[in-house]
Amino acid sequence: MPSAFDFSFKKLARDEAFDLKALEGKVLLVVNVASACGYTSQYRELESLFEAKQAKGLVVIGVPCNEFGRQEAGDEDQIAAFCGGQYQVSFPMTGKVEIIGPGRHPFYRWISAELGEDGLPKWNFHKYLIGRDGAIADAFASSATPLGPKMLSAIDKALAA
Repeated sequence: MPSAFDFSFKKLARDEAFDLKALEGKVLLVVNVASACGYTSQYRELESLFEAKQAKGLVVIGVPCNEFGRQEAGDEDQIAAFCGGQYQVSFPMTGKVEIIGPGRHPFYRWISAELGEDGLPKWNFHKYLIGRDGAIADAFASSATPLGPKMLSAIDKALAA
């Protein structure tokens, strides 16, 4: 049975693979992101969360996608410049992917197989918490704030496992 660690992405604005296998044993928070969304300010909390919990084993991963409201229309260099310049993002970012369309990235095909089509993101900044074992530990809607008590509790539980 596959786990999250069986998938890879392309790194943002680089022609290099980003293999999740290298993160095996860590807790992942995978977030589909967009630069022109009402939730874009969540980058601040995602960065704070990453900085605060990285040493304990948390890795936040941003996954740019342009399928929800066409709110990530820029190319990968523009996305990287925006995230670094506006929000000082230091957590890993993948290349732009499809999440719900016919070219759905394999990671999101796995999400769909695990949670059903209803488990796929409905909008930007949907979050998946992946446990150290590579299984989906929890999922959070776009409106869930990264530093909110529900999400922090779930992350701390996953880090303690």
